[in-house]
Amino acid sequence: MLQTDTALPQRIIKIAYAFWQSKALFAAVELDVFTTLADGPLDLEALASRTGIHQRGARDFFDALVALGLLERDPAGRYSNSLESDCYLVRGRPNYLGGLLKHLDSRHYHNWSRLAQALVTGQPQSSLGTDSYAGFYADARKQELFLNGMTTGSLVAGQVLARKFPWNRYETFLDVGTAEGCMPVEIASANPHLKGGGFDLPCLEAAFTTYVRKHGLSGRLRFYPGDFLADPIPGADVLTMGRVLHNWDSSIRTMLVEKAYRAISPGGALIIYDPLIDEQRRLPHGLLSSLNMLIETESGSEYTATECKSWMIQAGFREIWTEPLGDMHVAVIGTKINF
Repeated sequence: MLQTDTALPQRIIKIAYAFWQSKALFAAVELDVFTTLADGPLDLEALASRTGIHQRGARDFFDALVALGLLERDPAGRYSNSLESDCYLVRGRPNYLGGLLKHLDSRHYHNWSRLAQALVTGQPQSSLGTDSYAGFYADARKQELFLNGMTTGSLVAGQVLARKFPWNRYETFLDVGTAEGCMPVEIASANPHLKGGGFDLPCLEAAFTTYVRKHGLSGRLRFYPGDFLADPIPGADVLTMGRVLHNWDSSIRTMLVEKAYRAISPGGALIIYDPLIDEQRRLPHGLLSSLNMLIETESGSEYTATECKSWMIQAGFREIWTEPLGDMHVAVIGTKINF
């Protein structure tokens, strides 16, 4: 007797094979398929030749990208980028996400093969989890890959936050844990009246300076060297703290939020964003991201907006609200009341 449709394990099979889709996307980025098609459609032979893809797998690979909605194929058999791919996957364009995808491929994909070990031991399974950030950044190749991943991973959140937050009320801002400065660049680019910068380990100053200079913002953004675990946070009207708290346990999170409160001007604001866990614990991304922090860090995890609000209230913040940032991130925003 045949099973009914409702009894078929379609969802299980889809989840089990999901990594095939990821690896196809990663390979296409690595081989510059989307950048190659940026100037217009190409037939099978031309596209394979320009990307260096062997004829044996070329047609199936390109058609798989069509099936995934990443490429389009016209009646003549010519391939072109989808609108989404043309916007986000062409190297050199402002919204290019290749850095994030290469980071996921070379780092996360490898580390996630050790998920079961992390679950059994409760211990990190990556070099970042067993080393300091300064030690991790000492490897130039790791630093470049990681910073590119952080920049592209924060790009959409930065663009949305630059538009949606009421920056017209403030004059200065500082991004805590800034990496190479994606968030301050996006905020300053959209709000010409603001001055600010980024706060991070001294070894990242050169990367920050280069990135900011490339965007023509050296006159308005500066780098503040320091260790936010040990040093005071420089003062500003608004502090942003993205993809920071999820690296640490609750004691360090509360300490950092309290430091932020002391650094913010009266009437200013703190913006925290991470891939938050939803309150009902039903949406997969925040929960899976928390498992990634298990793999990557000694004590980190994701958290809910309610938990974040409690740390902010404890520090003294009021008028706290949440703001979705257009990707996997949600911001929790609190005000330092002007007494």
